[in-house]
Amino acid sequence: MPQPLIFAVPKGRILDEALPLMARAGVVPEAAFHDKSNRALSFGCEGSDMRIIRVRAFDVATFVAHGAASVGIVGSDVVEEFAYPDLYAPVDLDIGHCRLSVAQPAGQPSASGHSSHLRVASKYPNLTRRHFERQGIQAEVVKLNGAMELAPGLGLASRIVDLVSSGQTLKDNGLVETATILQITARLIVNRAALKTDERVAALVERFRALVSEAKAA
Repeated sequence: MPQPLIFAVPKGRILDEALPLMARAGVVPEAAFHDKSNRALSFGCEGSDMRIIRVRAFDVATFVAHGAASVGIVGSDVVEEFAYPDLYAPVDLDIGHCRLSVAQPAGQPSASGHSSHLRVASKYPNLTRRHFERQGIQAEVVKLNGAMELAPGLGLASRIVDLVSSGQTLKDNGLVETATILQITARLIVNRAALKTDERVAALVERFRALVSEAKAA
């Protein structure tokens, strides 16, 4: 009997948008998955031997890249930040739309040619450094996992790099966007080895690909 197929999903906003799409693809978590008081991280899947694990978005990529999960859903920001060679993102699910942007206090001068060093708060050190390197600026990244908007006002960093959807959180904290690093959507990701050796993974990829095509054609 084959091992259960492990499908990793992220906590939060992307998951809310992904669940209807997953259901159409036949990936339906058991009832306990939706119980807010349930602290379990691994759940059964209705009508199959699949297991669904619910973890932080950054950890979805790690579980899949290292083969602990065969398939997952995560934002393209995470895919780009880690750039794991064993991770393949074959399907853009066209959900979870947002952007990764640079922001700074309103009224503060933007980085100019003579500014060769900046301190930036972000949970995306790799994408942040690459963005500023392209402008000839060395970015010292202060790694934060949340509350990024507080960093400039408290003197921790002069800029932040964070996910932006409506931009209201930035505005409420006296910040303005100055550049977009990446437009983001959620992706179906798979472990490259699993895709080659497990026909269930290839079948899932084709199912999700067909669903996205149908949605775009509708």
